[in-house]
Amino acid sequence: MPPSDPAQPPVAMLSVAQARARVIARAARRLLPPETVELDAALGRILAADVVASIDVPAQANSAMDGFALRSADLPAVGEQAFRLVGTRLAGDAREAAVGPFDCLRITTGAPLPRGADTVVIKENVRVEGDAVMVAAGETAGANVRAAGEDFASGECALRAGVRLSPARVGVLASLGLTAVEVVRAPRAVLLTTGDEIVAPGIPLGHGQVYNSNRYSLGGLLREQGVTLLRHEHVRDDVDALRRALQQAAGEADLVLSSGGVSAGEADFLPRLLAEIGTVDFWKVRMKPGMPLLFGAIGETPVFALPGNPVSGLATFRLLVAPLLQTWAGRDALAAPCWHARLAAPIVKNHRRAEFQRAWRESRSDGTLWVTPFPRQGSGVLRSVAEADCLIVLPEEPQALAIGDCVEILPLD
Repeated sequence: MPPSDPAQPPVAMLSVAQARARVIARAARRLLPPETVELDAALGRILAADVVASIDVPAQANSAMDGFALRSADLPAVGEQAFRLVGTRLAGDAREAAVGPFDCLRITTGAPLPRGADTVVIKENVRVEGDAVMVAAGETAGANVRAAGEDFASGECALRAGVRLSPARVGVLASLGLTAVEVVRAPRAVLLTTGDEIVAPGIPLGHGQVYNSNRYSLGGLLREQGVTLLRHEHVRDDVDALRRALQQAAGEADLVLSSGGVSAGEADFLPRLLAEIGTVDFWKVRMKPGMPLLFGAIGETPVFALPGNPVSGLATFRLLVAPLLQTWAGRDALAAPCWHARLAAPIVKNHRRAEFQRAWRESRSDGTLWVTPFPRQGSGVLRSVAEADCLIVLPEEPQALAIGDCVEILPLD
């Protein structure tokens, strides 16, 4: 479509950093509300508020080993000392117990320390003779004891808002006595794929047709980010059908993600259509792959229209869709992991767009990290993303990089 067409949104190509900043700003204007879920359903969710311990964990000092609880003041400096065995305490035993001078109590792992005791000598280090327990010199005062509040003290922040609840973190919540937790509501998305040449897997291919891989790769990326994918719809190359699909999706989802129809071809209707029924924040980014990315909104619902080439869609999702989802999750979307590695093969870059090349990384025996670019970097070579584990980040200016040069990489795993 010619640039003079009044229906065409203005093209002011942004840098990746500028585009990311606009995405994050829009996401921050409409954060998702929290919801409360049971711990059984909390795994993988994003914590909505700080969790502060209301109790000490553990609640009482307890034994870290099976052995004998006693007073450290009675430990011998040389030779051996006999301690009088005054009883046994098992984990879960709530009865009152105490030790006096040169007394000891047989104790199991996790059992509360008896009053007066501050040390546990493991059973392998003693000799039992009837009611006498012989302890040799060399034991350490305070050994094998878990102090009250050693894990978390009452009033301490146990988990910060914005963290993803891993199995260990859910375990922390349970250790604090919680049965439910406040998490960020999972974003709801509708995925639209476009193109008359696209057919579903399982249907015999006609001349010029390709299978719809974007439905599964982009759908998988959404689910991997904790998004609830409400549905997928494939839309034919028809303006009215696409308008209806976009408006319906925006009315039911927090996010609309589409694939294809955003370049400058005869059937690329999305740029002017989004400008007509919504707003366009930007169209086209100085990046390779993925330049013809479109971002805006219909009402309050953000809309990403990603390029149809499979690699371009995956790259733009990683670099620009993920920051929106991270912002909704309460995390710093600008704090992406940034690694550096040495090039194992030369790269010559002649254009003035930032480029993100698929690559493999390896740690060598001398501790250095090396990265090898995939030999075929075409935006239709989906295999390159399937086999890569990182992206080499090449700044906008042209450059020639030699073997051994240091480059920035973004891990994909």
